[in-house]
Amino acid sequence: MYGYRKLHDDLLDQGETCCANRVARLARLAGIKARIGYKRRPGSYGGKPSVIVDNTLDRQFNVNAPDRVWVTDITYIRTLEGFAYLAVVIDLYSRRVVGWSMQSRQTTDVVLQALLMAVRCRKPKTTVLIHSDQGSQFTSVDWASFLRAHNLEHSMSRRGNCHDNAVVESFFNLLKRERIRRRTYKTRAEARHDVFDYIEMFYNQKRKHVRNGMLSPVEF
Repeated sequence: MYGYRKLHDDLLDQGETCCANRVARLARLAGIKARIGYKRRPGSYGGKPSVIVDNTLDRQFNVNAPDRVWVTDITYIRTLEGFAYLAVVIDLYSRRVVGWSMQSRQTTDVVLQALLMAVRCRKPKTTVLIHSDQGSQFTSVDWASFLRAHNLEHSMSRRGNCHDNAVVESFFNLLKRERIRRRTYKTRAEARHDVFDYIEMFYNQKRKHVRNGMLSPVEF
């Protein structure tokens, strides 16, 4: 029923008035379904991560200076070649994407490359708090070693609580709603090029944020 409700809301946005049940009936007859995003990939989501650190961030998403707190996570993008995995690092002060990486496998290296880009581009002078979920990439030995070597302090969401990392989840939602779900990528290279255009040419440079006083991350 959720899909039919989405169709109904879209019609209302376009100035059409109709009953949600009528939309559902007509959509079934026409074989139409609402596009509501990716389904969760099958597999096991149990088990306990090998390393758990405190949730130091504790949803304190408003930061008063750049390069004090970064948040990071991974999402996946469908292509005709298979999935491409995107890792991003976002500065909470301006909501700017300061590091990102795309690879064909969901390994620790993809998150390390995104974090390395952030460190090299921003060159923080003080300790940065980096917040992630409890994914295996963020509990690995390589991840912990990188943090120690670059003066980064780790904060981790509570298990299964996406709201603890809401800013990066919101970015992924924007990326998919405004760009990815509107296109079908033939190759991972094509997807990477489009993600580059969205992040570097549109989101960081031009996309206005209410939290930033209607300024883009770069302008803010």
